Amino acid sequence: MSNKNLFDLTGKIALVTGASRGIGESIARLLAQHGAHVIVSSRKIDGCEAVAASIREQGGSAEAFACHIGEMEQIEAAWEHIDRTHGKLDILVNNAAANPYFGPVEDTDLGAFQKTVDVNIRGYFFMCARGAQLMKKNGGGAIVNVASVNGVNPGHFQGIYSVTKAAVISMTKSFAMELGQQKVRVNALLPGLTDTKFASALTSNEAIKKQAMAHIPMKRVADPDEMAGTVLYLVSDASSYTTGACINADGGYLTV
Repeated sequence: MSNKNLFDLTGKIALVTGASRGIGESIARLLAQHGAHVIVSSRKIDGCEAVAASIREQGGSAEAFACHIGEMEQIEAAWEHIDRTHGKLDILVNNAAANPYFGPVEDTDLGAFQKTVDVNIRGYFFMCARGAQLMKKNGGGAIVNVASVNGVNPGHFQGIYSVTKAAVISMTKSFAMELGQQKVRVNALLPGLTDTKFASALTSNEAIKKQAMAHIPMKRVADPDEMAGTVLYLVSDASSYTTGACINADGGYLTV
């Protein structure tokens, strides 16, 4: 075994979507701490710039780039920017997601359905596809899709969201299978209940939170920072023989 640091990302270019807050922000900060140049992306540039500036203030390397992955034109613009500015991409973390509807599955309206599918399935798919194309040109890379435990066990009143996260799990395996020989590894993180604005409909409702705790062996909600270490592993040389894996970070939720 060599003595090199398996988690060293020096010289790597990383794109993290949904990185202006929550799990995405934690991932962006950790990758920067390990030497990557991080492109902090989400729909609104102000939030991205605040995180990127904070990373730079702490000695890291980061830039902000606004991209709404529910819009195909913005996806194409992001990849053109990365190719033109950096000429390569080593790491892609698809974390941006939509969950506009919380209620009975049979009452889901077409607008909420379409928005969830456009971001969580179409957006992830074409981010993976364009990312793989750019990575292949430069000898490989690592993609991590942030799915959810809801993709395995559907969340109550989160029907269409759960369906799209199941699709992300399947998508991860499909891309991993086809890209294995091209040195592009594709894995997924499945977060459990995490203390974010995104999950506030669950964490702020005491009745729902109590019900959730009954199914979490660790009996607590995760901090966003607790998701970032798994992503660091999956994008680093520490996981060089790992592809098509879907790793739960859920306090044991899926074991119950």
